[in-house]
Order: sequence, then C-alpha cells, then structure tokens
Amino acid sequence: MNPTMSMGMMARVLTIAGSDSGGGAGIEADLKTISALGGYGCTTITALTAQNTLGVQGVHAIPAEFVLLCMRTVLGDIGVDAIKLGMLTNEAIIRTVAANLPADVPVVLDPVMVSTSGATLLPDGAIAALISKLIPAATLITPNLPETAKITGLPVETKAQRIAAGRMLLDMGAKAALVKGGHSAGPELTDLLVTRESEVAITLPRIETRNTHGTGCTMSAAIATSLAQGMALEAAVRRARDYLQAAILNAPGIGAGHGPVNHLAWQANTAAA
Repeated sequence: MNPTMSMGMMARVLTIAGSDSGGGAGIEADLKTISALGGYGCTTITALTAQNTLGVQGVHAIPAEFVLLCMRTVLGDIGVDAIKLGMLTNEAIIRTVAANLPADVPVVLDPVMVSTSGATLLPDGAIAALISKLIPAATLITPNLPETAKITGLPVETKAQRIAAGRMLLDMGAKAALVKGGHSAGPELTDLLVTRESEVAITLPRIETRNTHGTGCTMSAAIATSLAQGMALEAAVRRARDYLQAAILNAPGIGAGHGPVNHLAWQANTAAA
C-alpha cells in the first residue's frame, strides 16, 4: 500500500505528455482517466496539438526549459506517487525529462511515436534518446506492436516473437514491458506483460469499433494511477485493461474519424454496482 493512502490523501499522478485539442488523447485523456479511477492528476505539457478525430493538423512544441519548470513546480510542492510519460515531442524534451525524474517513483512510459490516425509524433532522431535515457527509467513500458517493432528491430507477428521483443525491452533497462496486442488480428486481443520472472497473457474479446482515439494514453494513465494507489503491477495492468474495455464499449461516438472513448464509463459502472 502506498504510504499516502494511509494518510487519507489521494494518490498523485503526474502526466508528462502533449495536449489534444480534441480531448480524446494526451493530457486530456490522462486527466479524465486519473480522476475516474480516484487519483489526483497534475500535468506537464510537452506540446500543444491541433487535432480532432480525423488527425493531427499541427504540433507546437513547448520549450524544454518550460517543461522542466513545470515538472519542478509540481514536484516541489504537490509531490507525486507515480508518473506517466506520453508524447515527449523531441530529443531536448526527452533528455530534460529523463534527467529530472524523481527516484523511487513508478514511471509508466507510453512510447508515443505515431498517432491513431497515422501522424508521426516523435522524430526518428529522438527515438535513440528515448531508448538510452527513458527506457532504463521505466517501471513499465507500454508499446503497441508497431512501436515494439520500431524500438527493438524485432518481428512481432507471433506470441513468441512478442515475448522475445518484450525481453529485449527489459535488456534495454525497463523493469517490465507490456506489449499490447491491439494491432493484431483476430476475435481476441492479447496483451503480454513481460517481467524478469514471467510472461503473463491478458486476453479480452476484441471490440470492433472506430472509437480507439487515445487508447494508449488512457491505458498507460490508468496503470500509473493504479500503481500510485499501491496496486501490484499485474493487478494494475488488469484493472487498466478492464477500465479501457468499458471506456471503448461506451464510447460517445463523437467525430467522423477515430472517435474518443468514454473515460467516465468506469465511474458509472462502479456506481451501478
């Protein structure tokens, strides 16, 4: 149990990510998720994006010096029980964030490289910095299959290949890897949680839907919140998967493209229960 829980405090989660003007991904998705799961969300915004369900129209990076000021301002007063890392925009921001992460706090790294609509969100030149600086700091890295393949250079077609790629992510320094199966085919979706001790397959029915905008952001924020609240890693991942499943099933159907999920469906379901 996290010490803050015994003092009656809400678990504090800092999300360091980009802002989505459409509200379905990034900082906006993270704050909704953290709040829905009972945490207190703080932010460090790395970029402003002009986007909707059809795609990203523009990205305005925040200066790395201001990113650092936001981090230090939150950490110096409010404090944090877990950190979620999302879209970090460029190499300067990646190096700044990595050099200023607090010790002994769970870090969930969502290595955002490409948006759901296909827009490139992390230049190739920044990926090397992510690999060398952020992966070793990660309590958990949560790549989808294309991201897993790009980071490791390994094929990810089969379960055995995905486990091998997860093992490589551990060799790169991550304490654990969640290789997400959303980009695979078939009636079921399997995420593989790979640690030094085991490989755990978490399988749920695939939901055929266009409403998948921000699912990676939402999943990683949910895991970070659960870790901040003192949950064990596998339990945190399973809770996050169930939360996301409910959010997708109850998507509001907004926009003409990849629509957002319903981040408050979990609250409604919990209240009904």
